[in-house]
Amino acid sequence: MNLLKKILLIFCLLIILVYVTNITSIPSQIVLFEGEELNLGTVYGVTVKENNFQKQIVKTSNNLNNNETITLSLFNTIDVKDVKVDTIPRTTVVPLGNTIGLKLYTSGVLVVGLTEVNGIKPYENTGIEEGDLIVCVNGIDVTTTEELTECVDKSKGKKLEITYIKDGKEHTTNMTATKTSSNEYKLGLWVRDGAAGVGTISYYEPSTGMFAALGHGIVDVDTEELVTISKGTVVTTNVTEIVKGKEGTPGEIKGTIINGLEVGKVNDNSEFGIYGTLTNLSSLNINNQEQYEVALRDEIKEGKAEVIINLEDGARKKYEIEITKIYKNNNNDNKSMIIKVTDEELLNLTGGIIQGMSGAPIVQNGKFIGAVTHVLVSDPTTGYAVFGDLMVKQMRTAK
Repeated sequence: MNLLKKILLIFCLLIILVYVTNITSIPSQIVLFEGEELNLGTVYGVTVKENNFQKQIVKTSNNLNNNETITLSLFNTIDVKDVKVDTIPRTTVVPLGNTIGLKLYTSGVLVVGLTEVNGIKPYENTGIEEGDLIVCVNGIDVTTTEELTECVDKSKGKKLEITYIKDGKEHTTNMTATKTSSNEYKLGLWVRDGAAGVGTISYYEPSTGMFAALGHGIVDVDTEELVTISKGTVVTTNVTEIVKGKEGTPGEIKGTIINGLEVGKVNDNSEFGIYGTLTNLSSLNINNQEQYEVALRDEIKEGKAEVIINLEDGARKKYEIEITKIYKNNNNDNKSMIIKVTDEELLNLTGGIIQGMSGAPIVQNGKFIGAVTHVLVSDPTTGYAVFGDLMVKQMRTAK
């Protein structure tokens, strides 16, 4: 009997865990295109609560006003979560596919490593760890490694008040720099104030002047966290070499951003891409007549599509791919579709999907449906793409 009770208790706890996990995973704010269905992917019994007029809210954004809040309930009895629903109009974009360079600068200096100084750990018991962002020293804002070094060196071993950000929250601590044999003062922190790389710009939206690139965010190689940026620029790049991808070894587009011409400003680094405003359309050869409507997910079909890439002679070109699987209910990450390169010309050039191709726009049936994000290292012809609607919705949030 005791065993049966334990089994029933474990079963009940598992059921509760499933419900709690599902409810927690539903975002508190959702953005929909006009005409897009509100699909929350809830478990049985978690539904949109009937409103005060005893009428179920229709699951179409056409019937939801901007800034409307809907309530989720358990079996229409217990309120479990409020969700803010915003709607935005359908839009058109110009798919690009240009290889570009990105220069990003952090909102402070990022701690990427810790080390002893003459056997001393100045950071010990301060709370500062890898991944934290130092933003202020003794009341002085710090945005570059040079500024931090200058503040530390001027301290001459006196106590420093350091303000840093951890998990989005601001903290203050005190540290005392250690003097080295070369008469310099060090905190034992390895820091970084920016990131740079080569990728592909996905689209330009004429109605706002904004752009999206990469389809995924830039992550710090040491902390594996999204780089929190204060500013950034987009520059032209020259492709110097294309390394073909092979099984087990990803290929790469190699380019130089030295002497690159600035063509835009970056204002957001998110899981669904890099966003900002373009300032020099002519250098990217943008034609506003080549606009595509952004597809709703129900309009995306498995089968043939085209990816647009600029690999040779500065010209954008369409290459055939195959969409093999679509995850229509996925709003959590940038792996929305599985794609496979089938175009022989592209396979001969790159071997499939390679690093630097992230952000290459995908079109199908005259609509923009998404962008390349990842390659499967075990099969370079296959990879992932993010939905176009996710990119546009994130861009709206970034504005």
